[in-house]
Amino acid sequence: MLNAEQMADYERDGFVLVKGVLTPEEAAALRQEAHDVLARINDTSDPTWGSAREAAGGRQTRLQHCHDTQFHSAAFSRLLVDRRWTEVAGQTIGTPNVQLHHTKLFVKPPENGSPFPMHQDHPFFPHTHHRMGAVIFFLDGASEEKGCLRVVPGSYKQGPQEHLEEGSYHLSAETWPPEQAVPVPCEPGDAIFFSYLTVHSSGVNTSSEARTTWLIQYRDPADPPLTDQHTHSLGQGMILAGIDPTGRKHAAAGDATGGPAMGGPAMGVMGTMGG
Repeated sequence: MLNAEQMADYERDGFVLVKGVLTPEEAAALRQEAHDVLARINDTSDPTWGSAREAAGGRQTRLQHCHDTQFHSAAFSRLLVDRRWTEVAGQTIGTPNVQLHHTKLFVKPPENGSPFPMHQDHPFFPHTHHRMGAVIFFLDGASEEKGCLRVVPGSYKQGPQEHLEEGSYHLSAETWPPEQAVPVPCEPGDAIFFSYLTVHSSGVNTSSEARTTWLIQYRDPADPPLTDQHTHSLGQGMILAGIDPTGRKHAAAGDATGGPAMGGPAMGVMGTMGG
């Protein structure tokens, strides 16, 4: 769990880096499993955002990806309910009840791994009370050279921001200069927790090694979605910690009584989000 200092950091900045959530051996095993999953599914599609071209300085980059990875490997299913991270997730959204929204595996290949421009996750799946967050597990090192996550501390306090839609939701570089974002290098086994309102980005992987991450997007099950965007991820609604206090007596998305039956700090469209 987060100690008092870490929780204060999260409440101030909208993110927190937790060192060594996984052991180096666990991270290495999951990294191998991640690359084995990608080899098995052999998906040659590239989810690089159109808006990433500008962030990449015009260079040609690419990504490898797999959504709902826990349906391809039990190793990721086990991690989904691991208390080492679910307790932290509950602290960040102010409830012991943690519900799955979706997962995604990203590999930034060596030398030309795609960046992500400045954005919030909010416009992809807005919720009523903003009690939604994400954790990124770093299965190998993520230095600045490898395109580590970059965040704007405290940005979540400004609430939802207007995004440009072309090339996937992203923020104007004039309003949110990329230089505002602070790099957060990680070692294998580290994890970063952040609000879906925290402005973040990541750079190009120009190193000679792949950058491998697994992201879990989670929420308070009592926080109704405002739209039915991104509601078709496999396993969405699974309780990862605690209970579903709503009893799944939900109405349509946006109804004040709750969210769909399949399913931010405590203080929209279908697409590929990332960091």
